[in-house]
Amino acid sequence: MKIREAKGGSQSAFNYLMDTFWNDVYGFQLKKTRNEYEAEDISIQTFSKAFNKIGTFDENYSFSTWLIAISKNIHVDLIRKKNSSIRSQTTNHDEEKVYAIADETPSIEDKLISEQNLAQLLRDIKQLKPHYQQVINLRFFQEKSYKEIAENLDEPMNNVKVKLLRARKLLAEIIKDRKPG
Repeated sequence: MKIREAKGGSQSAFNYLMDTFWNDVYGFQLKKTRNEYEAEDISIQTFSKAFNKIGTFDENYSFSTWLIAISKNIHVDLIRKKNSSIRSQTTNHDEEKVYAIADETPSIEDKLISEQNLAQLLRDIKQLKPHYQQVINLRFFQEKSYKEIAENLDEPMNNVKVKLLRARKLLAEIIKDRKPG
């Protein structure tokens, strides 16, 4: 069974699970968020968290139900963060502050939009291995779809999704480590 292989650290099992269950999680989040980028971001976070915690998965239960539960929790946490951040930092006379609030776990797109420090972000991206830089460039700077990236790199779509998942996670760690405090 692929879940046992994934628990053993098999990358091909992870790829298989992500490819098999991606549409379930993404479809669920798309209905909740009605936003493709948010749904994609939450889906990626879901698989990242699931793969990090795969050892805790009880095989007596449905894997897709477990993924959806993780996905729901991530979505609820994001809503809570947004709401508490806006409530605590918004004042009547300074509406612009709302747009400057940085989420504690910003996505790459949020960084591009909210930070004017593009040069620093590009330096952070350059710390990634070349194949990760390539998928980040295709997805976020050239705004290619998964299908277009897969065709461009001549790789299966699930490989592209896994590469992007890893690239975003590594980039988030680089950005987090760079931030003071």
